[in-house]
This record gives sequence, structure tokens and C-alpha cells, in this order.
Amino acid sequence: MVYRIYVGSYTNEISTLEFNPEAAALTLLSSLAVGHHPSWLTSLTSDPSVLFTGLEQSDGKIVVVKHDEKGHGTIVGTASSGGADPCTLLVKDDQLLIGNYSSGILQTISLSKDGSYLIPSSSVSLTFSGTGPNKDRQEASHPHHVFAHPDRAEVLVPDLGADKIWRLAKDESGTWTTAGFVQSKPGGGPRHVAIHNDVLYTLLELSSELTAHRFPPLPAEPTLIATVPTMSKFPGNPQQLGMLAAEILLPKPNRSFPSPYLYVSNRNDPSPEGDVIAIFSVEDPEKLVPVAEVRSGLKHLRGMQFGGSDDKYLVAGGAQGGGVKVFERVDGGKGLKGVASINLNAPTGFLWA
Repeated sequence: MVYRIYVGSYTNEISTLEFNPEAAALTLLSSLAVGHHPSWLTSLTSDPSVLFTGLEQSDGKIVVVKHDEKGHGTIVGTASSGGADPCTLLVKDDQLLIGNYSSGILQTISLSKDGSYLIPSSSVSLTFSGTGPNKDRQEASHPHHVFAHPDRAEVLVPDLGADKIWRLAKDESGTWTTAGFVQSKPGGGPRHVAIHNDVLYTLLELSSELTAHRFPPLPAEPTLIATVPTMSKFPGNPQQLGMLAAEILLPKPNRSFPSPYLYVSNRNDPSPEGDVIAIFSVEDPEKLVPVAEVRSGLKHLRGMQFGGSDDKYLVAGGAQGGGVKVFERVDGGKGLKGVASINLNAPTGFLWA
């Protein structure tokens, strides 16, 4: 089977790739200029050929792109993101939720069913606040991920600037409001999260650590279980080297890969072999057990995503070198094997069609 992968970037383009596992090949099908730094992609639930991206600029903008059967995209809608530097988007039911990094604002826009896709007049803003001890990176609130709880009517927003993961729920009017938060360690800088078996896993960008919390429903408070580094052995002090953790993924266990594993990307490793993807077993919900570290050959590994049959493949990109690579999960998910690559400039985010 041949797959298509959409790619966001730190250029002004969204690209469509074709991945052929039998030929071990990645091919560029098309590119579409949409504007400054379309780094994050999410799709319309009812029509995965329709993508939303945010342009990371001071007057943040949302662009809607529809792809045809050949993988060629056309811009079909735009709207304000409601803030500066929208770096994360989530389609939740009939709404698009947007995290504006530099202004600390979560913007919600209703989705239409008439082909215009966005209803800008429906926009609602939720402003976060908070600071942290890192004066360069935590001078204000910086929401970095909008994540829907897989089993509850709750949305989580890791705030790198405030050292909090905001817990959102809908009020009686149907508006998303702050219902609580998870406190992270001072200066940790929570970036992205994942959930499995009522455990919340948080990637701390600034301290290059991974935490686990028991995560009961609201209004109960979470309990910290474990904190571990995102690599077994750093080449030096990660803060002094400018190393930053970036992505955390926990593909749902399935018949091909029945055991749960966390996959974490590290950025800016000085090794010529590129950044490390670290793999942790979470079979025991009380522990984070490192099982493997894979050199990716990528520089500044910002984004990666699982796809294919039973999430067999992982696509990853080097925003500062190495292009795009596809890895195959091996040894039941405890390892990764590179199977295809392509030279593409500054890839940052991915969606499997």
C-alpha cells in the first residue's frame, strides 16, 4: 500500500509526500505556498483532505487547504488566529482550537458545513497567564499544545511559559474554560503531552525531562509518579548545549504492537549522527523504563508522527537538516529502522492522509 503524508514547515509551504514501503521510497507530489511558517497541521475529522495550519507570525493566521485526489492543495479559507504565532491546532467536534504561543491565547472558531469551513464571527478567546524562572523563555504564558483527552470531555494545554498544563472543560454555555491545572517543576517548560491508562505523560522542553502523573477526572488532583531525563546520557549539560526536548508520542496499542511505548524526540544534539529518538516502556503505569535510543540522522528533530497500518511507520523531520525520514517499528515497537528519506527544507509537522 502507498501512503500520503502532508508536511508543515518553517518555510512558506505545505508539501505532500508519497511513501511507498515496498520501494522504500519517499516522493514529493506537490507543494503549496500558504504563508509564513505553516508549522502545525490538523485535519477535518469528516474530510481528512481538508487541512488547517497556523502561520507563525505576529498577526497569526489560519489557512484552510483542500487536497484533490492527486495530492495537490488549494487554499479554500483563511481567518485570524486571534493572537501571535499559532503553533498548535486541534479539531474537536465542530470547533477548531488554536494555541497562540506568543500571546498566551487559546482561540476557538466554529466550523461550518457549507464549504467555507471556518466561521470567524464565532471566535472566542481564552487568555492564560503565568511566568517561570527562565527569564528568556518564560516571561509570559506560552501555550504549546492543544490536546484532547482520549476518553473524557477535557482538553489539555501545556503552557511552556507558566510551567502548567491547563485543564479545560466546557461550561454551561458550551465555552471552553479553565477548570484546573497540573503544576510542572519550575523552569521545566511543559511542551507536549500524551495519555495512556489514566496516566498523563508530559515532555518538559527546557529541562529535557519526561514526567508521569496519575490523572483522575476533574476535580481530583493529579499525583506525580516519576520524572526521568529524555536521554540516558547527554553529551554535556543539555541547557548549556542548547538541547531541547520536542515531541512525545504514544501510539495506541494494537494487534501488531500490543505493548505501549512512548517515543520522545530530542533536538540540537551535537553528534554528527543527529538527534536521538528515545523509546520508553510504559507497560507498568508506575514506571518510565527506557528501552532504546535511536540516532535519527536529523538535525533539530521538531516534529514526528505515526501512521500506516497499525501505526507501523514513524515519519520525522529535521528542521535544520536531514530532510524527512520514515522509520519502521521493529522488535514489537522497542526499536526503529530507517526505511526511506527525502531532502525537504525545514520540515516541522506531519499528517498521514
